[in-house]
Amino acid sequence: MPAPRSPYYTEDHEALRSTVRRFVEREVVPHIDQWERDGALPRALYLAAGEIGLLGLGFPEEYGGTPGDQFAQFVATEELCRAGSGGLVASLMSHGIGMPPVARLGSPQLKAQVLPPVLRGEKIAALAITEPSGGSDVANLRTRARLDGDHWVVDGSKTLITSGMQADYITTAVRTGGEGMEGVSLLVIPGDAPGLSRTPLQKMGWWCSDTATLYFEDCRVPVGNLVGMVNQGFAAIMSNFNGERLGIAAVAIGMAQVCYDEAVAYARQRETFGRPLITRQVIRHKLVDMAQDIGATRAYLEAIAWRVDRGQWPIAEVCMLKNQATQCLEHCAKEAVQILGGAGYVLGAKVERIYRETKVLSIGGGAEEIMKDLASRQLGL
Repeated sequence: MPAPRSPYYTEDHEALRSTVRRFVEREVVPHIDQWERDGALPRALYLAAGEIGLLGLGFPEEYGGTPGDQFAQFVATEELCRAGSGGLVASLMSHGIGMPPVARLGSPQLKAQVLPPVLRGEKIAALAITEPSGGSDVANLRTRARLDGDHWVVDGSKTLITSGMQADYITTAVRTGGEGMEGVSLLVIPGDAPGLSRTPLQKMGWWCSDTATLYFEDCRVPVGNLVGMVNQGFAAIMSNFNGERLGIAAVAIGMAQVCYDEAVAYARQRETFGRPLITRQVIRHKLVDMAQDIGATRAYLEAIAWRVDRGQWPIAEVCMLKNQATQCLEHCAKEAVQILGGAGYVLGAKVERIYRETKVLSIGGGAEEIMKDLASRQLGL
């Protein structure tokens, strides 16, 4: 089922779709299985993505960015999802959560230093919020930074950091003041900063996305790498989370679409007892349920994106959308594997990989339970 026509998309969006689709077919599809085995993406892929303007999408033009609204982001995400690897989207686009705070709040000097090489694909950026002691409870993070002359000295650790092993710039949440949300700041920590060490993590899914635990021991960071005002980082982190949640919803819908497409293709060519599988009513009904779920969730995403592009941030709706989209993906991945049967259980099948990756989206960017609690407070319940 192709993406439905919609008044939200223009000729520019469709041109972008064609560009990213060619990029995926040429640069990704032939290699994705090997990258999954390798546990990381090659740096050459970032350079290739930078050359077509993919990494700069939505960032300021003065730093090498490419104009693009929320719908451009969704188009690019959906085309990247066609490779059937959430790890590809997570790591190749990790700057999409690591660099927005810098673009919005960084000093002119920091922006000029960090943004252009990242958007060209010469450097890799990551975001480091989650700690071993907790993920969603940002106000109680423990990694500390103290001022020492012209440097911040950072001590603590972060975990489950996407692109954590390869990142050249790590936008990191640290405690620079007292307890609670009012003592939190953001620092861009260079990947070669003295006192930084990294340990790779193995995961259920997202194999080609390198993920790490980071350790900071008297890690010295230039004072100019502070993002925004000291002790004012919590609001920036929360704002960044909202954008990340929209992105997660888009990935979930893109992957659900892949599951549907793979299931339809298989059901058309697979025969059981002398008839194509798709002629079985139970299979057709499964496919209709998948298409219905995807269509409704995509409409929800687009309606919220339209509001975001006009300066609104309906937080309750964003939280509920994230849950709706990840639940849609879990449903579609489960049914796709069921339709493919044994063929959907072996390594190399897109639906097998996606099925393993579903849970990370309902955890990352704020767990499903946290989303419900936040939405309930926003709704005044």
